[in-house]
Amino acid sequence: MGLFGIFGKKKKETLDQGLERSSQSIFSKISKAIAGKSTVDDEVLDNLEEVLITSDVGVETTLKIIERIEARVARDKYVSTSELNNLLRDEIASLLTENNSSDNEDWDLPTDHKPYVILVVGVNGVGKTTTIGKLAYQFKNAGKKVFLGAADTFRAAAVDQLCIWGERVGVPVIKQQMGADPASVAYDTLCSAKANNADVVIIDTAGRLHNKVGLMNELKKIKDVMKKVLPEAPDEVLLILDGSTGQNAFEQAKQFSAVTNITSMAVTKLDGTAKGGVVIGISDQLKVPVKYIGLGEGTEDLQLFNRRQFVDSLFGDRKK
Repeated sequence: MGLFGIFGKKKKETLDQGLERSSQSIFSKISKAIAGKSTVDDEVLDNLEEVLITSDVGVETTLKIIERIEARVARDKYVSTSELNNLLRDEIASLLTENNSSDNEDWDLPTDHKPYVILVVGVNGVGKTTTIGKLAYQFKNAGKKVFLGAADTFRAAAVDQLCIWGERVGVPVIKQQMGADPASVAYDTLCSAKANNADVVIIDTAGRLHNKVGLMNELKKIKDVMKKVLPEAPDEVLLILDGSTGQNAFEQAKQFSAVTNITSMAVTKLDGTAKGGVVIGISDQLKVPVKYIGLGEGTEDLQLFNRRQFVDSLFGDRKK
């Protein structure tokens, strides 16, 4: 069993509850799209296209999904509207698989080196620090030794919030004075983690996008300095996105991917929105796997992303 595969049935129930608003919205729209229809025809497909776009899946990804369903309808000759949800689930899950968003339950830390270093990026307000705290909790719960680095030295609130999470979870937070060089904080964090035989290091960074050149240079400097301590660092560059902002999250993802090499994403705040479809579009368009999804305020409400379960929950499958 992987690091985060410990919640079992409870995890699926949390996922269903967290995506309930998105699922109800999509189900309602699909019901209207197929009203009075017994088979999937051109009109139903046109209506379905509108449903997916208005559910924040995104235009390009929606067109891909519609093309896949058109191909299925052409091949099978007759597809009833009652089969549409199953068809959607199959095609979207297949699309996510092709884009490397696989089922993560068996994911574990690599065994060839430690600590495993996660560099966390994202704009202010998306739940970045909270996600770091939840990740630290999950790793520690799995028996791992965790160090946090407060490299967002431009906001006192960011450092304070990370320290609060460190105390709550029971993991050390490495910090310096306000305005300190973020790369210096990252360097100190890795040195301390290495000296103390830590398993995981999570580094917070400043959430600024107004100056892309400055951000790119800052992230490059952090990476270069970390490699002086651990040549393979960072193992992961994790982008945090606020799912409740819909297509704005997609735009942020594009901007960050333009300035640094994003290797994974976490989409937060999905429980308070009907915009869950954005996860599908972001994964498809950026070809970067969604690794975590946030479904609430609790420390256990951050889950490893499971494409099949996500699609089942989003499109109304409540089978246990």
